[in-house]
Parts: sequence; structure tokens; C-alpha cells
Amino acid sequence: MTAKLEVSPEIKGLIFDLDGTIADTMPIHYIAWKNAAARYGIDFTIELFEQLAGIPLYPTVEKLNELFNKNIDPQEMGDSKEQEYEDNMHKAQPIEAVMDVIREYHGKLPMAIGTGGCRALSRKAMHIIGVDHYIDKLVSADDVSKHKPHPETFLKCAELIGVAPEDCLVFEDGVLGIQAAQKAGMQVVDVTDYYEVTIGQE
Repeated sequence: MTAKLEVSPEIKGLIFDLDGTIADTMPIHYIAWKNAAARYGIDFTIELFEQLAGIPLYPTVEKLNELFNKNIDPQEMGDSKEQEYEDNMHKAQPIEAVMDVIREYHGKLPMAIGTGGCRALSRKAMHIIGVDHYIDKLVSADDVSKHKPHPETFLKCAELIGVAPEDCLVFEDGVLGIQAAQKAGMQVVDVTDYYEVTIGQE
């Protein structure tokens, strides 16, 4: 039995990352990146995936170019990865420990989602796992100029729900996202303590 996520009474707004926090999409993203990278002779390990988690699509390819001294077209590789992810995202399951919090505080506290994913696929993932019934406010990679670990994503979420940053609690699974929440002056919970990570066990 996993521990239950708690929200302390002074919190006035909840902000959630999407991939790996509400939706168990990380294994699907991982396989898509692994296959896309393999075409360019890159061994995309789980360690590398964890290191790059939270970085948007094309900047991830730019980072791979730096790390492996490659000159891959970010759009070409990014689009092939995203297409494979989209073809398989119907397999995504909700992360119940986090969904329980969303259901419990629906209508009681304002909530928003702040993700490094693009708006269209984020909306689709929200629909697949059914979180769109509870949360409609979304800040995606398309809505910010600076991505996690910069706090802009979460600060925009706070603005959307009308809650001061210091009164927000962020739920995250990625190192960059946790740093972004801390830089925004928010409280943060690492949700990976509350569910089993299955990346690479597909």
C-alpha cells in the first residue's frame, strides 16, 4: 500500500505536472525517444531519459546533439518521436495516488496543470486519463518562453488560478520541475515516492 498524498490546510491552490505525475506516460515517451534516437545511432538510456525529463521536444534533440556531438535536425527527430508517442498514448493510465488528490479537492481548491509538453498532445493525454473532467486550466510548452527549471510555467499556473505562488502546492515527478517549483517560491511534492515507476519494463 502506497502512502497517501497530503495537502496541508494553508495551501490555496494546486498545480500538477502532467507526464509522470497525473498520467503514467513516461514509459511511452521513453520507448518513443529510444526508437527515435536509435535511428541516429544514439543509445537512449533510462539515465539519459531521467536527466532530460521536463525539457520540451525540440530542445531535447538540441541537448542530444550537444551530448553526442551530432548534428540532428531537431524538428525531424522530434516529430518522429512525437508521432510514435501519439500512436501509443492511448495506453496511458492515470496515476491514481495523484488522481485521488484531484478528485478530493475538485471544487474546493483551484487547480492547474503546468507541463513541458505541447498543448495539443497535453490536452489529448488529459482526455485519455479523464483529468479534463476536473482541471481545464493548462500551461504548456507553447505558452511560455522559458521552460523548466525556469519557474515561468508554474508562475503562469498560479496567475491562471489567481493564487499567490507561496500559497501553491506543486506535484511533480521530474528534477527540473521540482527545481522550477522551488524557484517559483512554491511548496512541492515529489510524487515518485507515491507510485511505482515502471520505465523500461514495457
